[in-house]
Amino acid sequence: MSAKVSIIGAGMTGATTAHWLAERELADIVLVDIAEGMPQGKALDLQEAMPVIGKDVEIIGSNSFEATQNSDIIVITAGLPRKPGMSRDDLLTANAKIVGSATTESLKYSPDAIFIVLTNPLDTMAYLAMKLGHLPRERIIGQAGILDSARMRAFVAMETGVSVENINCYVLGGHGDEMVPLTRTSNIAGVPLRDYLPPAKLEEIVNRTRKGGGEIVNLLKTGSAFYAPSAAIAQMVEAILKDKHLIVPCAAFMNGEYGLHDMFFGAPVQLGRKGLERIIEYKLDEEETVALHKSAAAVKDTTKALEHLVKF
Repeated sequence: MSAKVSIIGAGMTGATTAHWLAERELADIVLVDIAEGMPQGKALDLQEAMPVIGKDVEIIGSNSFEATQNSDIIVITAGLPRKPGMSRDDLLTANAKIVGSATTESLKYSPDAIFIVLTNPLDTMAYLAMKLGHLPRERIIGQAGILDSARMRAFVAMETGVSVENINCYVLGGHGDEMVPLTRTSNIAGVPLRDYLPPAKLEEIVNRTRKGGGEIVNLLKTGSAFYAPSAAIAQMVEAILKDKHLIVPCAAFMNGEYGLHDMFFGAPVQLGRKGLERIIEYKLDEEETVALHKSAAAVKDTTKALEHLVKF
């Protein structure tokens, strides 16, 4: 039997996620959205592309969660996008209702599914889904670090002219302006970025990475990023379905790792068929530790704000 991935939210990110997944021929796909006809139309359009690229994938669209029955993975992209001038945290109240409903409704039909959450504010929405769904931490992961690290890799490639394949960047922390790009660990073909680039130029890349999502929001004016976030989701889905034991930066529930508890936070995690297999802990220097705990404080503030809105 084919694997099944259901994507809740058929907007630009959800539909592009379906596109990446269909190209990889990883699973049959369901697109769910409240907009009548929209997920059905996008699914049919994508289904009609399969003969062109030679992929045998079934793609359906629906306005009902019933279509998601027996999904292996549920991807939640539904939510309001940022507008210019908004922070990710500004979306908290509206998106908490959307993600909460998506989680509880999906679990009715797929009680054993693994959840990947993308909706902002990312770390807090993953926390909400875990608590409302009474899920073990292995089965719920937030997509953030892959995207943030990819942005940093792209900016380093633009600056140096080196292939992205030779560039390894690692971004920890919350998916917000206090994220922690590790310039000491990140490298170009094994050479630390701190040794490869002048300090001022490296600081520019770090700041651009932190503001990467906002830069796109300001350029688009009517939406937020969707190509790179959806590609990152596809990488996570592939790692899980293929049981790859792949180590990538994601938002995971902290159970003492990095000295943090009872919160979602960006860290290197190993992904396999059961979801999160383990969290990798880097040895951080003093500067990195200070930055990490500053980022954690920002996430905790948003999580506390959520707890005033929702009773678990």
